[in-house]
Formats: sequence, structure tokens, C-alpha cells
Amino acid sequence: MNHLGSPNWTSGVALCAGNTAAINRYTYGWFPLADFANTKCIVLLGHNPRRHSWVPIYSAIKQAQARGAKLIVADPRRSSSADRADIWLPLKVGSDTALLFGWLKVIIDEELYDKDFVRDWTVGFEELKERVNEYPLERVAELTGCEPEMIAKAARMYGTEGPAVIPWTPITDMQRNSTSGIRLQSILRAICGYIDVPGGETLQGFPSDIINESEIEMHHVLTDEQKAKQLGSDQHPAFTYRGQERFCEPTKRVYGQEYANIVSGCYMTPPSSLFRAMAGEGPYPVKAFFFLGNNPMMSYGNMKLIIKAMMNQDLIVAHEQFMTPSAQLADYVLPGDSWLERPTLADGSGWFGGIRTSDQSMEPPGECRSTFEFWKGLAGALDRQEIIPWDTIEDFYNWRLEKRGVTWDEFVDTAEVHFDPPKFRKYLETGFATPTGKVELKSTAFEEMGLDPLPYFREDPPVDPEYPLMLFTGVRDDGFFQTGHRHIEEMRERHPEPVCFVSPGTAAKYDLQEEEWIEIENELAAISMKVAIKDAMPDSLVRVPHGWWKPELERGAGKLSGALKYADAMLCRDDEDYLDREQGIPHLKGVACRILKSTPLDAAIATKEEPVLAK
Repeated sequence: MNHLGSPNWTSGVALCAGNTAAINRYTYGWFPLADFANTKCIVLLGHNPRRHSWVPIYSAIKQAQARGAKLIVADPRRSSSADRADIWLPLKVGSDTALLFGWLKVIIDEELYDKDFVRDWTVGFEELKERVNEYPLERVAELTGCEPEMIAKAARMYGTEGPAVIPWTPITDMQRNSTSGIRLQSILRAICGYIDVPGGETLQGFPSDIINESEIEMHHVLTDEQKAKQLGSDQHPAFTYRGQERFCEPTKRVYGQEYANIVSGCYMTPPSSLFRAMAGEGPYPVKAFFFLGNNPMMSYGNMKLIIKAMMNQDLIVAHEQFMTPSAQLADYVLPGDSWLERPTLADGSGWFGGIRTSDQSMEPPGECRSTFEFWKGLAGALDRQEIIPWDTIEDFYNWRLEKRGVTWDEFVDTAEVHFDPPKFRKYLETGFATPTGKVELKSTAFEEMGLDPLPYFREDPPVDPEYPLMLFTGVRDDGFFQTGHRHIEEMRERHPEPVCFVSPGTAAKYDLQEEEWIEIENELAAISMKVAIKDAMPDSLVRVPHGWWKPELERGAGKLSGALKYADAMLCRDDEDYLDREQGIPHLKGVACRILKSTPLDAAIATKEEPVLAK
């Protein structure tokens, strides 16, 4: 795409780690990785790693606790992690940013921060302090629903029991205050002296002696003129070329090259801006849409808009393993391989800091092909073979490994993970990869773009009495991965229907019974779910599972295998009140909704009747 001149690339990482990486750069120039093996305190913000989900993180936390590390969990529900925590903060949904302001207030007022580091390696501390003073604990308690004493206790534990880590969580990636929430995490790490130290948050950088993924992307060949046309960069520049260009020189100074597309999230088009342009609402038309291994219709905010956008295209191409609802609207569906059917060489785009390999186990069936073959074939069809000149993906990997003097076959045989010995406090020699060379508590890059250079908290829009409940989307059913695998018979036997979670109090208030069908509705749409009553749920919150559709139901426009009736994305808003200002990503953690009683949706479909609704 860079060679062909298109800046309009986006990804699911716009809502998951990639945007976190981009925002972390505004504070200290990179995206840190938690050192679980040596940490003394762990903070989970809405995150709940379990034995069969986020397994490496779950295991690392368990090992850290076994040797005495503290665990702080902030989560509206009483999760299994909350049950194991030293402190559980049952905050209101979407109030993470306000909570972190409360922590900073305690840590600064009680001088629990690293004074030497703040003096020598930060800029903007006094301005930050003024902003933090706008959030006394009484106000934070009102915003979060947590007791002031517990907020202070957690802040003191984080500030004094370190080195501590706040491992990445997708929860703060998906909020209207996402940018400020992510920045406050990075600021807490920095002022407490937990950045690039053993047991804290390590700045990995690129792995040595390999052509890294950011180099392969060749961002330098996309002209400045085309970069300036990137959709959404005028309104929401944080992870676009416009926002990230300020880090080119600092990144080269510290990490040896200008472009660092950490977790593939630093040069994206904001998804809502892209889909609006595809729907005919942008500064110029977008008329062709390619998606690979992704179900975009159900993966972002405002599914109705995305459907409109896709129906407005002249060409849609899907590279996919399953006939997803998105693929059902494609002009061409090209069958993709699986990770077992191709060799893989990945460097984590600088976050992991190492190199992971996976050898091919079997040949892909039929016409299934890898993404390498997809793009190589497209380059050849455009008579641009020089863009991807290698004959095979193994040849491509041989080129990436030339500096090491080994071939792919030799490299993959030696180990599954290759990692350079860690180095700490590298900033003492290089500074940080920011415009000032220091940790920017007040962002010079945001200030130059006319954005608030300090974190802030936007309170929820006024409550509409017609929609008295709060919707929390994103729950993953254990039998599936994201929106996939609903066609697997054994998994569907375990999870035959979409199920939402409510508290006993909410169930009693609305006369809901276990496994009863209901409709969950907001201003955008209504979807059907069965009810599960969970003691761990707070009152007035409805947790909706992510990505539901039924492959056995009728396909195609207007049907989409039930996605129009089940998918949480139907309820996800992307209007101004529900977009993060700097990133332009939708707020998925606390949208007003209501519950309506309903006949079972499948029964209504079978009888060709509309579901019967009653408040």
C-alpha cells in the first residue's frame, strides 16, 4: 500500500494494543513490556487473565504472587483476578482514567514519586501537578464509585511496593478517555521510577541482526503528500502519520531508524474515519476495500455504518478462512491458510523485543494461500514485481536473516524464541525517543497539534431516562476466538446461543429469568440475547458477548447469518460523544441501553414473525 500510495490502512489493533503503543510514544517514545519475573506489584485494569485465556500472563501473575508480589485489580465485576487480589477496586464502568488521576493525586501529594528521576528526566511536572489537583479524592470517588480510602490505599501500594507494572490491557484501549487513560498509566510508571528498570516496564527496542517488520513496511516510500491525505488525521491524529511523524528523528537517535510501527499501531487510519469515507461522508471517496484474516463489519463501532460503507464499494476482496458476515459482502473471497500451514518469523514490532519462529506443519489444502502469496500475486498483477521480489516466503526470511549469517531453515531449527540479553536504564546513554529526549508528562507533540498536552477526563453524557442501564461489550465466549469458530459443532454445543450477564439485582428489577430471551437496545439498534444471572456483576450493567453470528442461518446482504440480530457491534456507537478525541476510536465500555422482554429470536425466525417486545 505504501508503494502504491495509499495511506488508509487500519487494523483491529486500533482497539487492541496498537493504539496503546502509539500513545505510549507520546510520553517516553516506546511501548514498554512488563517484567513479570522480577516485579513486586501488578495492576490489572479491567483485565482478567485465566488458565485458558491470556495463559502466559495468568501464569506470570500466579508466579509473581507466589513469591510475594502484590496484586491490585480495578474492575466493575468481581472477577477471578479480583478474588486473588490484595486490593479490589469495583469502579464504575469506563472510569479508569478518573481512578488513575486519584492515584496520581495521592502519589504526588504524599511525595511517593521518584524525585531524582522526575527532576532529571521529565518535563511538565508542575503543569501535570496543576491538572492532577483538579481531581481531589472526593471527586474521584464520585466519578468511580470507589471509596476514597481504598483509592488512596491502592495508590500507596503502587507507589511504595515497587518496582511495579501496569501490564497492557485492552480495556483502556476502548474508551472515550482512552488516550488520557493510557497516558496516565505511562506517567505513573515514569514518575514512580518504574520505567526501563528490572521489575518495572522495560523498553525493548528492535531485535538485533534482523530486517525488522517496521523496515519491511517501507513507510519512507509513501510521499508526504499522500501521508497528508490519510483519513481522520486532521481530527484524530494520535496514531496517524501526522501525529507520529514527530517521533521519526527521536526514534532514529535512540533506536537506529526513523519508523517504528510498534505492534503495527503507529501509522493507522482511525477506523470510524475510514468507514465514513467509504460510506461517502469523507473528504474524498474510497471505493475499494481489502481485508485479510479480519471480520471488519463486526470488529469496530457502528456496524450499520460499516455495512453502508461496504455496500458503497466498487470492489471488496476478502482473504479469509471462514465465510464470515463481512466475507459474505465481498466480490472475491480468496481462501487463506492457517498458522500451522506456513512458516512464521515474527519480531513483535519492537514490543516483545525478540524473535519468534514457527515452522510449517502441513501443506494448506486446496487453493488456500498465505498473505505473502496474496500480496506477491497482487504486485505481479500490477507489474510491480520489484516490490516483493522473493520467490517464496522462505526466500523472504533468508533475506531478513542475512545479518545473522544463517538461513531460515538453520534459524528455525535452533530455537522457538531468540532474545537479546536485556539492558536497563538505556536512557542514561541515549535519552528517550521523544522530541525533548525526556519523559514528556506534558506532551510537546500534542501541544503542537493543538490538542490538550495533558491528560483529562470527559464525564459521561447526561443520562437518558429511556436508557437507564449501561452496556459493556467485548466479553469473549470461552469456546470461540473473537468472531470466529461458531461453525465448530463441539464449541456450539457448549455455547449454542449468545448469552449476556446481569446481576441478581438487575434481574429482579426487570423480572428476568435465567436463560430467558431479551432484547438489548440503544439508539442505534436492538440485539437478542439469553440471560445469565451472575453474582459477580454490579447492578445496572449488562455485559454482552463479542462477535455473535450463526453460520447456519441465511447468508448475504440483509441477513448476514444472524449478525444483524446478535452482534454487539450493532450497539457500539461512534458519534462524537462516544469517540476518543485524539485517536477517534469508539467507546465500548459503558454505553446507555435498556432491556426489553422478547420471545426467542429463533422461534420468531422459524414462524417468520418479528420478535414480540415489551418494556
